[in-house]
This record gives sequence, structure tokens and C-alpha cells, in this order.
Amino acid sequence: MNISVNSKKDTFHLYNNEISYIMTVLSNRQMGQLYFGARIHEREDYSYLLEMRSRPMTACISEADKVFSMEHIRQEYGVFGSTDFRSPAVEILQKNGSRICEFLFEDYRIESGKPELEGLPATYTEDKREAMTLVVILKDPLTQIRLELLYTIFEKGGILARSARFINESTDDVHLTTAMSICMDLPDSDYEWIQFSGAWARERYPKTRHLEAGIQSVGSMRGHSSHNHNPFVILKRPAADEFQGEAIGFSLIYSGNFLAQAEVDSYNTTRFTMGIHPAGFDWKLSSGETFQTPEAVIVYTDKGMNSLSQTFHRLYQKRLARGYWRDRERPILINNWEATYFDFDEERLLTIARKAKECGVELFVLDDGWFGQRNHEHAGLGDWFANEKKLPAGITGLSEKIEEMGMMFGLWFEPEMINKDSNLYREHPDWIIETPGRNTSHGRFQYVLDFSREEVVDRIYEMMAKLLSEAKISYIKWDMNRSITECYSAAFSPDRQGEVYHRYILGVYNLYERLTSSFPQVLFESCASGGGRFDPGLLYYAPQGWTSDDTDAVERLKIQYGTSYCYPVSCMGSHVSVTPNHQLNRFTPLYTRANVAYFGTFGYELDLNKLTDKELEEVKKQICFMKKNRSLIQYGTFYRLQSPFKSNVAGWMVVNTDRTKAIVGRYKILNGANQPFERMYLKGLDADTKYLINGTDTHYGDELMNCGLITTDASAGESAPGEKMSCDFDSKLYIIEALEK
Repeated sequence: MNISVNSKKDTFHLYNNEISYIMTVLSNRQMGQLYFGARIHEREDYSYLLEMRSRPMTACISEADKVFSMEHIRQEYGVFGSTDFRSPAVEILQKNGSRICEFLFEDYRIESGKPELEGLPATYTEDKREAMTLVVILKDPLTQIRLELLYTIFEKGGILARSARFINESTDDVHLTTAMSICMDLPDSDYEWIQFSGAWARERYPKTRHLEAGIQSVGSMRGHSSHNHNPFVILKRPAADEFQGEAIGFSLIYSGNFLAQAEVDSYNTTRFTMGIHPAGFDWKLSSGETFQTPEAVIVYTDKGMNSLSQTFHRLYQKRLARGYWRDRERPILINNWEATYFDFDEERLLTIARKAKECGVELFVLDDGWFGQRNHEHAGLGDWFANEKKLPAGITGLSEKIEEMGMMFGLWFEPEMINKDSNLYREHPDWIIETPGRNTSHGRFQYVLDFSREEVVDRIYEMMAKLLSEAKISYIKWDMNRSITECYSAAFSPDRQGEVYHRYILGVYNLYERLTSSFPQVLFESCASGGGRFDPGLLYYAPQGWTSDDTDAVERLKIQYGTSYCYPVSCMGSHVSVTPNHQLNRFTPLYTRANVAYFGTFGYELDLNKLTDKELEEVKKQICFMKKNRSLIQYGTFYRLQSPFKSNVAGWMVVNTDRTKAIVGRYKILNGANQPFERMYLKGLDADTKYLINGTDTHYGDELMNCGLITTDASAGESAPGEKMSCDFDSKLYIIEALEK
């Protein structure tokens, strides 16, 4: 790992064993992009990578040079309007109404390690030797706006973290209307674009298309990253697949409105930009003030999509997630929501908890309905004190009884929301986000508290901290069940209303930071009506998230498979729920529900008292299996093997660090008659090691990876006497353990 600067101080080369990133100061003092990809040799002069030609209909910087035009030069942070006609990385509205900027190179500095980003989540280092950071300092001489471009290269992995910082060193106020976290110009457009899109209950489905001339983009204007599009995009070469080929992943560590965009110009250059969505964004930057963009993480690989994902997994697991629970096995929990909804009292909860304890569950989670007058969706949000009609001993008394059983106690909150039928709303009706004179829309009969205001965040913190201080609470499920509409804050002047979306997210981060700092051993799980804010920004505060409200095992195959392209198994909340499933009304075998849910944090979303004795024995075995193997599952190396988006059979596996144990999940969606023989080609094993498969067969690693693991079931031809019949929604786990080399 190194950052080298040539003797003229105009070319910068960031590199480690896997990647090189090279940029230069252009003749007009702006920054040009020369190369990003696999590691190349260090040399003094890379100027040959900067190609320029005179072209018709080109605007040029100077009459003395008919070749030099920003339209045809790859740049580090493009600015619209001065011979560059592509989408800009930055746009600043100035006092005279102009939006033209010209950021010229002034200086640079190199720092060991990685600086924190004030008020924002970001990747980090625990030892300064893990990374190096280059700060390139630019300035617009007319507006006196200083721009610092931050580049961090990590010692291991094809990882580059980028962000931008603006400092107003003039005496005039300006307005930032576009401030992207990354602008990267690539030399060609021969890429397939993969986005991760969907809706509630079907989040993060990979969608692939080839880049074409024009703009391809995804984003969110909902006030949160959203179920609809995740702030993660991959550009891969058409021939690349899970196991070979070039790919670049772009991930934004942010939980609010975002835009990810690829613009292909008429000469097949691709400009990729990612950051806060410019629509609705207008940040007043007064004299002496600073604005920091969120961080974008870029990962390059030439070894296929699994390699790309594994790099993100390692980084986000160890250098984005933080705190007490980062490296710990996650407790097996039971959540009462789908068992009771709002209809419960203390004794019913204790009855569920007793049976869960009997089965080996470690954490009981009380979901929505425990507070204020919360007997339905119309009331109670904002009143974070126990409903004593349901819980006469309060949360403190209930939590103590749960702990006396030998389990931890967890609690659901939705701190960002409020019902009009609540004490808090009656006390502070001006604390919701709404636009004067306009209709105030609701979602789920609730309204969004104005977290751009410090006093609102303070009040919610006080209520939550009081409960966390008084009761024995080990886990918080932090929910968020509606998007922002009529975005306006009564606390800000008209010229600052464009700041509200971003200030809101900063308020969410502030509350998370205060709570996680005050109660460091509490396990936080983020939730937003399921997967509506499943993003890296929240992973910084909550090491796991509720992956989706859809708990159906078959649908979860797609959701968890798509999520795995960026996010590690250890952060995916995944539960076994009741059948028929409450979202799809589907009957799925209990073993398949568990075989899918194992590949996450694992828990149950049902009333175990309603299961048969045979089912309860199966649950006990499932819990024993997860306790024995959760360290491997949650922290091993994960491989996608067969896609549920392309086949009736899906498969994945996880391998431990020394390759002595692996667990393979094989899932058949619909059964068939007289089917072909099947096998699954495994990955990540040691070729020379002999492995025991499910305690019976033995094979060397090279056999399992090259010949394949035989997965043929009873649907192939006629079933033999005594053979287990296959069925719809069937599944099987293969436990692979090393015997000898």
C-alpha cells in the first residue's frame, strides 16, 4: 500500500497489491483521471494515458489550443459549463446567479490511516498502518470555495473510499445544489450495469442491462435509501460472472436521498457519479462553513462477483460495523409480532417466552404495541412509556421476568414517527414535517418527526435513554415505516429548506450515535418497514438489519441472495415464521424455513406454543444446529453458487478461514417429475484436503469443486423404497468437514 507523487507533484498513484488509481493535474490545473483497475507498475510518467484530439463542435478552453477541451478529458470531479457538457459532480449557486465553477489544484497532503467524517458514518481503521489517505486540495479562485477530495486506499483488498469536503473561504454565502461523493470517468462503456431494486417485501433484486449512450441511474427521493433501489451499483464486464472477470462495485454509506448514475457520452466514455440526490438538495454554505459529503466505497476485482462481494463483506463487517456486537455471535431470538400483533398482555408474552426458553432461544423481543395508547396503528407513536393496561409492571418488570427465565430482553421502537393521537403531538404539533398551506399526507396513519431539529432529537433520546437505563434491555429493533412527504421544517428559513432532507438523516445518525455510545452493549437492529433503509450508513450504528418484512422462505432466497452482493451474512436479520406465511399465504416445510434463515442472524417470528410436539423437537434441533455453527455462518466466507433468479434450484455456501469446514445450502423451489441428475460445483475448499460430507461420504476438495457435489434427489426417475420423497420448496444442507490432507 502506498501513495506516490511524481517529482513534478502533478501525478498521484494510489496502489496496493490489487489495484492502482492514477490521476494528474491537467494543464489548466484541474484534476484528470488516468487509470483505475488492476495493479500496474510504478513509473514516473503516465502522461501517455491522457489522450486528446481536436473534434468538430468542441468548445475549447483557450484560443491558443484547439485540442484541449474538458468535454473529452476524463476528470476527477467534473464541473458543468466550461467546455464539459456532462452531468457535474458539483454545482454551486453564487451571489450573482452563476453556477459556473473552476476548481484548480493548489496542494495535497498524505495522512496515515483514515480521518473520521464529522457527523457521518464511514469506514475506519483501528491501526493507521491499515490505510493511507490522500487529500487533494482545489480552489475556485473566483468564489474562494475550497474543495478537498479525500481518497483512502486500504492495505488489503481492491478498495478505495472517496468523499468531498467544501469550505467557504469567501465573505459571501453560496448554495451547494450538487455535491456528489464520487465522480469517476472510465475510458469505455463496455459494462453491464447491475442495480438492486424492488419494493416492500421483494427488496434488492439484481437488475442487469448493458450501458448505452445516455444516462442510466437509480436513486431515492423518499427521504430514505428505500425498498425500491439500494445505494449500491455494480459495473461489470459482459463476460464476467460469479467466479471470473472484471467488476467495479460502488456503495454509498448514506441512508437518505441518493443518486447513482452512469452517463455514456458519444465517444463511449462512462462517467459514474454517486452521492446525495441533487433534486431537492440546496445547502446554504455561509462564510467560514464546511460541508462534508457522505463516503462512497469503490471495490475493483478481476476475479468475479463473489470476489467483489467478499471484499465488501470483510470491509463492512470489520471496518464499518462497530462496537461490542461487531465480532460476536448474534443471539437467537423470538419476536412476538406475527404471533400476537397488537393483541397481547404480559401473561401472553411470558407464555411465548417460556416455550421459547424451553426450546433454547436466547432473546425475547417485544414488538409494536407496548407503549402509550398503542392498541392499533392510529395512536401512540411518540409516547415511549409502557401501556400499563397491557403491562402492569411496565417494561422494567417484564424485562426482569424475562431475564429471570435466563433470556435477554429486546424492545421495538419507531423513534422517528408520531401519531396525531399521542401526548407528544398534542404537546408539540409543530414537530412534524409538513409544508404550510399544503395537505399533510400520512403513511400507516403516522407522521414524520422533524429530526432536522435538535430539540426533537433531544426529546426522543431522553425518552429512550430513560427506558434503557431503567429496564434490562439488551436489544433494540429500530423501525421506520413511512417515507417523507411535504418536506419542510418550521425551524429553518426559506433559503435553507433544501437542507431538510439531509439534516433529517444527520439527526437520525446523531440519535443513533448518542444511544450506542451511552448503551454500548445493547444490540441495535435497524428496520424500515423491513428493508426500506438497509444501507451501509445504518450498518455503522446497527450491526444487523431486518432484511425484509417478507418472511416467506422461498421469497427470502431471492432477497438474501440479492442482498449478499454487498452486505455480509452477519448483518441480515432472518427468521423462521409461521405457515401459512403471513405475506404470501404459502405453506413451506419447517426445515426449509430454517435452512434459509440460518444464513443470517436467525430467529423465530411465531408462537412456539402453537406447534406440534414433533415440530417443537425440530425447532430444538434447529437451535442447537445454529448455536454450533453460527460463528462459521455469520463470519465465514460466503459464496453464491446457483441463482434463484435464473434457476429452479438455488445454492450458496460458507467456508471457514482455514477451509476445514463448510456448509452448503441447496434449495429447490418447485418439484418436478423424472428430473435430470444434478450437481453443485463448490468453491473455496482446499483441493488436497479430504472432506466428510454429512457424516457419510468422503471426497477431496478438488473433486467437490471440479466434479461437483452430487445433489440429485428423489425427483430424478422413480424414487427407491424408503427414500425421502422430494417436494415443492424442498431444501437440504450439506455439512462438509475436513478429515485429512
